[in-house]
Amino acid sequence: MAIVAAIAAGFVRGLAGFGLSVVLVPVLQLAIEPSAAVLVGIISLFLIGLTDIGRIHREADRSAIPITVIALACMPLGLWALVSLDPAWARVLIAMVSLGAFVLVVVPLGKIALPRYPAMGLSGFFTGFFGGFAGMPGPGMAPFYLRGRLEPRVARASMMAIFLVVTPLSALFFVWQDIGGWDEMELAALLFPAVLFGDWFGHRAFGRVSKTQWQVTTALVLGGAALGAVWKLLA
Repeated sequence: MAIVAAIAAGFVRGLAGFGLSVVLVPVLQLAIEPSAAVLVGIISLFLIGLTDIGRIHREADRSAIPITVIALACMPLGLWALVSLDPAWARVLIAMVSLGAFVLVVVPLGKIALPRYPAMGLSGFFTGFFGGFAGMPGPGMAPFYLRGRLEPRVARASMMAIFLVVTPLSALFFVWQDIGGWDEMELAALLFPAVLFGDWFGHRAFGRVSKTQWQVTTALVLGGAALGAVWKLLA
């Protein structure tokens, strides 16, 4: 089950630019502690990000820089919430954010739009908070990049750039708080070939879809995350 989830997670990440933890962490939580599953997801995100450094350098937008800085500043708050909140309340919060991100992406807002800089600030905050809290920084940045005017390849590379910087520091925060360690690193390393395999297919699929198809796919990823979070809440 974990291998299949890793392949699926890699494919989603290669196609959408995010979503690896959204797919992988809920499956791992069935077998290991939630905090350990989050750490495995974070390490997996970093490892797969190393394979895309060249693409990130060529294609990422400069908006990734301020969003990353804000995310790093807010990540300790998310980690504090992870270790402090009751698991039941944590599930409620994850479900609310997943649903909110999905709604922001798919619901037409007409002329309602935040100016660019406040939008980047909110994106950075939620990216950092939920990167630390749930190992899922994607829903925090996805509405900014999916509703913006950037080309899909630029939006995807920008999200990958943020993951590449945020994830190793997030993992260090976990270790500093004595949440996980070598066991989680070993599991992430064992799953990495499957993640890489799925990511390769995701990249190939990305080159064959239109902008609209890419946006629909990424919205479905967020929708799947929202449904999974609600299911876990109600189970």
